[in-house]
Amino acid sequence: MSKSELTISRHIAAPPSAVWDAWSDPAKLARWWIPAPIECRVDKLDLRPGGGFVTRMREAGADDFQPHVDGCFLEAIPEKRLVFTTVLTEGWQPAEPWLAMTAILTFGAKDGGTLYSARVLHKNPEDSAKHEEMGFREGWGTVLGQLAALLER
Repeated sequence: MSKSELTISRHIAAPPSAVWDAWSDPAKLARWWIPAPIECRVDKLDLRPGGGFVTRMREAGADDFQPHVDGCFLEAIPEKRLVFTTVLTEGWQPAEPWLAMTAILTFGAKDGGTLYSARVLHKNPEDSAKHEEMGFREGWGTVLGQLAALLER
């Protein structure tokens, strides 16, 4: 692993088809994609290369939703792999995000469930360290726990 990437993985006791469904259904994605109690709103979820990926978040008691992810899917292989970036928006439009990253998510069948792995690439070690300091492990770990709780009921 390079100094400009972060990784996290978790076994989820549900098949890759269920994990894909939780990613591809905006109502389900909104239930787990941001650590609770922060509320998530999915504005765009177009799972195809060049398709937009836009989510917003709102703290408890706040009036307005704030930006969370404004990106573009690069690859979408149902039940196997999903790749998105924040350096492009829908239709391959260049963007200047507050944190440039590309996330490579894989959903591998394992032990009757899914090994969900996320590899998050940054443009340099400094951005990777910044993401780590912002709480990458806690945040991504929490949402993986929320996804597991949703699917393992």
